[in-house]
Amino acid sequence: MAADVALLDDAVHFGNASLRLYLWDPPTLSIGRNQLVDGIAIDGVAVVRRPTGGQAVWHEHEVTYAVAAPIAHFGSLRNAYCQIHTRIATALRSLGIDALLAGDRRAVRPSDRPTSCFASPVGGEIMVQGRKLVGSAQVRRGDAFLQHGSILLDGSQQKVAAETRETTLRTVLGRAVTFEEITAAIVANWGERFRPSDAQAVLPSDRCVSKPGVKC
Repeated sequence: MAADVALLDDAVHFGNASLRLYLWDPPTLSIGRNQLVDGIAIDGVAVVRRPTGGQAVWHEHEVTYAVAAPIAHFGSLRNAYCQIHTRIATALRSLGIDALLAGDRRAVRPSDRPTSCFASPVGGEIMVQGRKLVGSAQVRRGDAFLQHGSILLDGSQQKVAAETRETTLRTVLGRAVTFEEITAAIVANWGERFRPSDAQAVLPSDRCVSKPGVKC
């Protein structure tokens, strides 16, 4: 995740906006910036602490995305959260997945929060058939922000908590879905022009534009 932080630094100092898509090797447990590790079994498991908030995520059969940009590119942090999820949901719908954004939920006290990021949705997160498919979190630094999240291809989040409410693309489509398939769909439906970068990142060259009629 140091590469994600480097993209945030780039947004802070130079005003650049970036989208990065990547995999984890080896499989790793990430925990939120302020999350306590009580109740999380981590023996023998690679663990990292994210620069963003949120709860624990098991990274194995998934696509991780990261967006770093000046807040002004999206208008506000809330708009950024919804616009990014709208773009990802559009990409998923292009593959025949009925992806929707969750409605607003009441705030939960820190002591009441579940251990797993995928235990319950919050407003604006991506849902399929009433279950959470994408878990995301943000952090702000000055006039820029970093948002990253996990798009579940397969597997289970039960390494984090016994009770979760996630779904996976394999479950939804009834077949294996590859990293390459999802990343190609995201790039094709992002709504920006891209300039070449390395194999795991694509960088939008233009200002992000909100889409009229999108409800969060």
